Amino acid sequence: MQVREILRVKGGTLFTVAPQQSLAFAVDSMADLDVGSLVVMDGGKMVGMLTFREVLMALKGKAATAESLTVGDVMVTHPVTAYPDMEANDLRRLMIEKRSRYLPVVEEGTLMGVISFLDVAKAVLEEQSFENKMLKSYIKNWPTDQEA
Repeated sequence: MQVREILRVKGGTLFTVAPQQSLAFAVDSMADLDVGSLVVMDGGKMVGMLTFREVLMALKGKAATAESLTVGDVMVTHPVTAYPDMEANDLRRLMIEKRSRYLPVVEEGTLMGVISFLDVAKAVLEEQSFENKMLKSYIKNWPTDQEA
């Protein structure tokens, strides 16, 4: 299974925010949309990623508030990216190695979507379920010695 297949099932909806917007606005957006990440866009280009991890780290033990910080202050400026032809196992390995729950998928400089670790887990589970059904059907219809 490739990343493009996971994106096709998930859909390519992108939730974005601008780097100059307040962190409070981004947090409200993430909560309202029930998402764990936002793609940071500026001038039609991806310039970073904002996840709940960056939000928590920015606010942890600091005098700063979500109202006083901008998205650009706390975003990841060079996020790890995936590409559509990447195999799901390679994607999982990359996500684990880089400790990234959300990866933008980029093809020839164009942002195709964002894949979460949950999206990958769902896709793998569905693929395994389908394979199990096919194997059970194959075994059930296996010719016996009497039929041969």
